[in-house]
Amino acid sequence: MRTMKLGNSTLEVPVVAVGCMRINSLDGKEAEHFVRSAMEVGANFFDHADIYGTGTCEEIFAEAVQMNPQVREKLILQSKCGIRKGMFDFSKEHILNSVDGILQRLKTDYLDVLLLHRPDALVEPEEVAEAFDQLEREGKVRHFGVSNQNPNQIELLKKYVKQPLVANQLQMSITNTTMIDSGINVNMENDAAVNRDGSILDYCRLHDITIQPWSPFQYGFFEGVFLGSEKFPELNAKIDEIAAKYDVSNTTIAIAWLLRHPAQMQPVTGTMNIERLQDCVKAGDVHLTRPEWYEIYRAAGNILP
Repeated sequence: MRTMKLGNSTLEVPVVAVGCMRINSLDGKEAEHFVRSAMEVGANFFDHADIYGTGTCEEIFAEAVQMNPQVREKLILQSKCGIRKGMFDFSKEHILNSVDGILQRLKTDYLDVLLLHRPDALVEPEEVAEAFDQLEREGKVRHFGVSNQNPNQIELLKKYVKQPLVANQLQMSITNTTMIDSGINVNMENDAAVNRDGSILDYCRLHDITIQPWSPFQYGFFEGVFLGSEKFPELNAKIDEIAAKYDVSNTTIAIAWLLRHPAQMQPVTGTMNIERLQDCVKAGDVHLTRPEWYEIYRAAGNILP
C-alpha cells in the first residue's frame, strides 16, 4: 500500500488505517484471518482505543496477531485514552494508568502513537505534559496526538506539551463535510458557512498534523452507511459511475475521495470484512480528478456558492 509520513514525524504509515473498534464481533479464527490478511496487503497500521469493547478489542487483537517481538516489529499500533463512563479524563494519573492497561492488553512494551480521545473540559495541560514526558522517557509511547479537537484546544496543549502532535482524528466522510463546507462558503449567509470547528482542516495543514477521518462511510453520527442507501440516490449513482470508470468498487471511491484532498489524510476504516478492507486499500492507487472530486461533493447535496 502507498505510504505517507504521519504528521511531521519520521514515522512512515499506510495511507489507510485499520480501525479495530469492531474486532470483538469476530471469533478467534476470524480475527486472526482478518488481521493477517490486512497485513498481507500492507495494512499494518491498527487503530485502537481503551474503550473499544471495554478493552476486549485490544486483547482480541493481541491474540489474533499472536503478539511477540518479531510480530511487533511489523506493526504500527495506535490507541486512544481519555473517555471514561460519564466523563472525559485527561489527568496525568488516568493517562498513565490507561497506557499501562493498553500495553498489557496488546501484549507490547510500547505504542507507536497515543491519541487523547475526546476533549476533556477540565483538562490541565500541565498534567498532560507531565504524562507525555513520562511515557516518552519510559519508552512506552513514541508519538502523540489528539482526537476530535479544535485549533485552540490543540494550541493550549502545545503551550505545555513539548512533543509534536502528529495526528488529529476527526469525523469525516463524503456526507459529513463540515470541515470543508465552511471553507468553501466563506462570508455566505447560509448554514454551510457556519464555522463549527475553528477551521481545523486548515490548521492541521498549516501545522503538519495528519487528519485521520473516522467513520468514512457513515452519515450523521453513526446513523448509517451512505453507500447503497436510498437516502442518497444521486450520490450513489455518481460514485457508481466513477467506480465503473476506474474498475473498482464504490468503497474504493469513497476512500479515494478523502485521499484526493491535499491535506494528505489517513482514513480509519471500521470494517471487519477483509474483502471490503482490500477495497479500501485499493483507494491508495486511485487519484480522482478535480472535476470528479467536486462532482461527488455536489452529488452529496452540497451547493457551491
